Amino acid sequence: MINPENLIATQFYKSHCWDKLKSIVFCAVSWNGHHNPESKLLSVQSFDFLEDSQLINEIEADYEYIRQKLKTNNGDITKLTGKDGKWIQARTKGAGHGTVSRAFYARRQLLMEIFQLNKC
Repeated sequence: MINPENLIATQFYKSHCWDKLKSIVFCAVSWNGHHNPESKLLSVQSFDFLEDSQLINEIEADYEYIRQKLKTNNGDITKLTGKDGKWIQARTKGAGHGTVSRAFYARRQLLMEIFQLNKC
């Protein structure tokens, strides 16, 4: 969950968001249908974001845009929406329905990019 004061005070490379991104691990598992008690772990692979500085620069720009938007709006976390950011977004945590909490989420396009770069 995003703490407004913490986000405003924390640059990207010191952030919890960066900590999460740099520790991504992919686990490929066979899918054998709903309620199937058996599955097989096919592979486990980490991803090094530092290999693609263009992608990291764009993710950092998203983070800084969201951070600046929060600063501009005096820490009002309700001003952050899922529309902010190309690769990451700060949107309502969970299903929404009136909640004011926000969390960072990777957009689908980011996951697709990671899969392509990592040849998953």
